[in-house]
Amino acid sequence: MRTLALPDGEAYKDLAHLNLVFDELLGQEADRRTVLYALGGGVVGDMTGFAAACYMRGVPFVQVPTTLLAQVDSSVGGKTAVNHPLGKNMIGAFYQPRQVVCDLGVLDTLPDREMSAGLAEIIKYGASIDGEFLGWLERHVDDLRARRRDALAHAVRRSCEIKAFVVGADEKEAGLREILNFGHTFGHAIESATGYGTWLHGEAVAMGMALAARFSVRLGRIPQADADRLVALLERLGLPVRPPHIARDTWLEYMGRDKKNVGGRITLVLLDRLGSASVVKDAPDPELEEFLSTATA
Repeated sequence: MRTLALPDGEAYKDLAHLNLVFDELLGQEADRRTVLYALGGGVVGDMTGFAAACYMRGVPFVQVPTTLLAQVDSSVGGKTAVNHPLGKNMIGAFYQPRQVVCDLGVLDTLPDREMSAGLAEIIKYGASIDGEFLGWLERHVDDLRARRRDALAHAVRRSCEIKAFVVGADEKEAGLREILNFGHTFGHAIESATGYGTWLHGEAVAMGMALAARFSVRLGRIPQADADRLVALLERLGLPVRPPHIARDTWLEYMGRDKKNVGGRITLVLLDRLGSASVVKDAPDPELEEFLSTATA
């Protein structure tokens, strides 16, 4: 077995570093029976999966995620990609792993910041799809932060169940799967505008969920109390709920490049209520521009 170590962080999830994988595969004369194992966090999983999708038009790969975020989100579902300076995850492919192996023991050494970032993606499932799960998360915040194995096992299992169900119904994000992008349009813009790696992906998603909830209130979709409840949960987990200072036009520039957009219109996932969200492809431009000018100034 050969090992290739890749640099850590979103800043290295690009075509230049992806080519290191191809160099290794070609140098070792790997063939179509070669199996790639992605041992690491979401960046390693995304790059390994994309390399597997491309090499010889597709070789098998196995996800072995070592971060909480990767265990509940990026390792499950078959999205693989690298970043481009003009947008996050813009170059990639849908390519399913042969297997996903989640070992909760590896989370014991995960830094607290990385742990909180993973919990953000878990909250996403409750806030946008499963209100009962959201309530469970609120009741078990302390257990999750303390890394109690039984609480983590339930959170990881339920998150994977939800994602597997959604992906099974809509593998290539033609409809239902778009709901899983709750918080991501705002979040990806934060990552791109501030420089990849400044914010962890889960931190940016948490901030994006807070903004999406607040914008849902502005459009009259949910009461203020629902947005406050979600923001309070994010704060209890040590996640950011106050956005960085980004100019309105910069927000619109990066949000306008999001791959979910259709016909030049920004697509958002907004709340109908806590535990249920829907895709909005016609959010009023004046309302969004005013919101970005005031809520994120």
